[in-house]
Amino acid sequence: MKQVTSVAQLREAVAGLRGRIALVPTMGNLHEGHLTLVRRAREIADHVVVSIFVNPLQFDREQDLQAYPRTEEQDLDLLRSEGVELTFTPSTEAIYPHSMDVHTRVEVPGLSDIFCGESRPGHFVGVATIVCKLFNMVQPQAAVFGRKDFQQLLIIRRMVEDLAMPIEIAGVDTVREADGLAMSSRNNYLDPQQRKIAPALFHALQHTAEALRQSERHYAELEENATQLIAAAGMTPDYFSIRRASDLGKPAQSETGFVILGAAFLGMARLIDNLEVNL
Repeated sequence: MKQVTSVAQLREAVAGLRGRIALVPTMGNLHEGHLTLVRRAREIADHVVVSIFVNPLQFDREQDLQAYPRTEEQDLDLLRSEGVELTFTPSTEAIYPHSMDVHTRVEVPGLSDIFCGESRPGHFVGVATIVCKLFNMVQPQAAVFGRKDFQQLLIIRRMVEDLAMPIEIAGVDTVREADGLAMSSRNNYLDPQQRKIAPALFHALQHTAEALRQSERHYAELEENATQLIAAAGMTPDYFSIRRASDLGKPAQSETGFVILGAAFLGMARLIDNLEVNL
């Protein structure tokens, strides 16, 4: 596996690849969820490129940025075991040579302003900007993202469509622990007692999904009930919402394609999750 740290090295390495390239952008601290993305990338492309970069532009709090776990050597070992050919591990200066304060930014209005975008102002501008940059640097034919960050996935797809990027965006189902908790680097922030509580978010999603399957359409009541379940478990709800899966719009009574989105605070962690329901 070749590891490069500069844009020039990356472009030179990519130029030597023949065939379809898939990019898996990550912030490191890799777990089975990330490795599932890598395996999907191998299925849809001839070559897999993985980036590891903790992007300061998408953090709304300096404390959160500094606390984000960094495990580069362990991550590289995992990627080697998965047969990844090329990794890109740039410094902040390599990505933002003119400093972030004056850097061009990419924004997807509307989708970026709700839910996680409302809770974390500027977060999705940072996400769209770094993903756009990585797409320009790697020039992949495909890129792979997890469906756990459902709002992020829709934003990336909208950006690619709006900017006419010839890139297939593949979404991969959420990988979960045995008790249903969605795998996330932020789970590392949980102490043993909090870890026992954390699956309550997924259980609230499941409860709401079953109600939708049973033709319950009082959306506001279902959202309130789920919020109470999460709070009763010992978490602090951030948001819980039933939306149209195609664009996160408010669903009509006749809707058949839903996504249920939830986020909650637990200790130092802010956990997010979602479930799609297709009737």
